[in-house]
Amino acid sequence: MSLALSAQSSQAYLQDTRNDNVQVYVNGEFVHRDRATVSVFDSGYVCGDGVWEGLRLVNGKLIALQAHLDRLFAGAAAIQLNIGHSREELTDIMYSTLKINGMTDGAHLRLMITRGKKRTPNQDPRFILGGATIVCVAEYKVVDEQAKRRGLALLTSTYRTSAPDVFDLRLNSHSRLNLIQALLQALDAGADEALMLDPHGFVASCNSTNFFIVRQGELWTSNGLYCFNGITRHTILSLARQQGLGVQERSFTLAEAFTADEAFVTGTLAGITPVNRLDGRRFDLNENPVTRRISGWYQDYLQQAESPPADHRRTKKTRRDSAG
Repeated sequence: MSLALSAQSSQAYLQDTRNDNVQVYVNGEFVHRDRATVSVFDSGYVCGDGVWEGLRLVNGKLIALQAHLDRLFAGAAAIQLNIGHSREELTDIMYSTLKINGMTDGAHLRLMITRGKKRTPNQDPRFILGGATIVCVAEYKVVDEQAKRRGLALLTSTYRTSAPDVFDLRLNSHSRLNLIQALLQALDAGADEALMLDPHGFVASCNSTNFFIVRQGELWTSNGLYCFNGITRHTILSLARQQGLGVQERSFTLAEAFTADEAFVTGTLAGITPVNRLDGRRFDLNENPVTRRISGWYQDYLQQAESPPADHRRTKKTRRDSAG
């Protein structure tokens, strides 16, 4: 029997006992999750030095795979991290992880890459020994539909997103401390997720999702400078434009969010989740026609998304050394 795990979360899913015995890919080998480890000297553990992607498996397909790979390689290039694997090799690793676990639908995969093991725990990348650390975790994760129907309560955090020269939220890095601080503040106040403002006081992003509002039939989201470079965000914007819905990527105030007709957040696992409350201001989830239309478009998209490679059987690879 499935039980709701953290049902008051934007990442809520139904617990599945099959996950107790999943095989995890760690640097070329598959091991039981209880034995899946990396060194305490790994740069990801030492200082969050790495990038990652989370992907959703629907009907045998990893949704928006190429877009996720684009973001992964762009992030790695930005921090001069040599992944040591091609796009095709990483695709092979991901589909092989799914295959060894017998997963064909209703799963979520997380590909995590760090700069690798260090000679000593410090920040300097010149102390790296060998190549990047590659870990791939796949788990059965079915969205908790009851949680989605209830919607999320958001609290505006005093923690803000920052400019790219301080911390670029568009890089999908392992470092998440400021976002966790914002979430903790929201949880302590009885909310489910934190809404964060940008350095200029305009609405930017939630701590783990992208934020949208609907005003007078138009879809608004932040200008994209201080929020996650969300794959689902881009998909929703593209679908809305294709369907002729008015879309604005713009700076907007918290007051404009308070007086919106509808609000929702987006993310890889849950897709679209409506917001029922923002700082105590309520949104009527029985009166959110635009959110419902967009959700329908997104469900259609999931069923029509790109197909997996014809042959994703894993072949033995020799990992190339990474210069860091």
